[in-house]
Amino acid sequence: MNRIIRIGSRESELALWQAKLIDKLLREQGVVTELTLIKSEGDIDLVSPLYEMGVQGIFTKTLDSALLSGKIDIAVHSLKDVPTQLPQNLAIAAIPERGSWKDVLVYKEAGFLPAADAASTIASSSLRRKSQWLNRFPAHTIEPLRGNINTRLQKLKTTASWNGAIFAAAGIERIQLQVPQITELDWMLPAPAQGALVVVCRDNDTELKTICQSLNDSSTAQCVDIERAFLRELMGGCSMPIGAIAERKIDTILFKGNILSLDGMEKAEIEMEFPVDDTANAGATAAKHLLASGGDKIARQLKTLMR
Repeated sequence: MNRIIRIGSRESELALWQAKLIDKLLREQGVVTELTLIKSEGDIDLVSPLYEMGVQGIFTKTLDSALLSGKIDIAVHSLKDVPTQLPQNLAIAAIPERGSWKDVLVYKEAGFLPAADAASTIASSSLRRKSQWLNRFPAHTIEPLRGNINTRLQKLKTTASWNGAIFAAAGIERIQLQVPQITELDWMLPAPAQGALVVVCRDNDTELKTICQSLNDSSTAQCVDIERAFLRELMGGCSMPIGAIAERKIDTILFKGNILSLDGMEKAEIEMEFPVDDTANAGATAAKHLLASGGDKIARQLKTLMR
């Protein structure tokens, strides 16, 4: 390949880490690349809650527009931020091996342990995290927190009334932030595709799609496809209180999913296992079972409230 491949990225430290990873992997194949930085709407407005901004694609649509206009050749996204339906004429070129899918609680006071019967204030702008937290700790207060990881950590440090804040483990690990007081939230289901990256290019760029296939991890791609199909069947966007994780267990895929009311008081959940060689309809099947077991009522309420 004689052309220079322009890799688009947002300007945050984490987004740059993601783009530089793909840049490194492509250069190892002898591909000539350059990084192009683009600011997204989600990075500019750090005040409005994501669900009020039309969150579907809020962090991806600026890069996708640059792709379609020919300003860049590749966009690198966190897959959890990507709508389940890509814009016309764009295609997924690769999904590299997944990082940690877990959420973590970062807290300020050593020895802090959240308790259901004690009042605490936790920061997060994710409706999914808020709903799951309130389901477990109904007496707690959730405060909104926007910005990149560094900004959010600083806000946690300087806001006296906050006891802690919820982050994605993968983001903290990838840019090697030193966060001494942190604990994994093993009970919290992640956003569909959390911890996974995706490389997107123009659908007609067959040469680039072929090259990027070497970056693809088939196991990760299979699992996140199930999670995103589950989300799509529930007609949920990435701002909805919907959690999902699919994990490969030798010859099966174990899937867990849930949907909660905004206040966390209502929850429907599903756990299913699928043969590893028969998962084409796994996500949709799990979603239909969830809807039939109480999820339909919650989904209808959410759609009414989020209009």
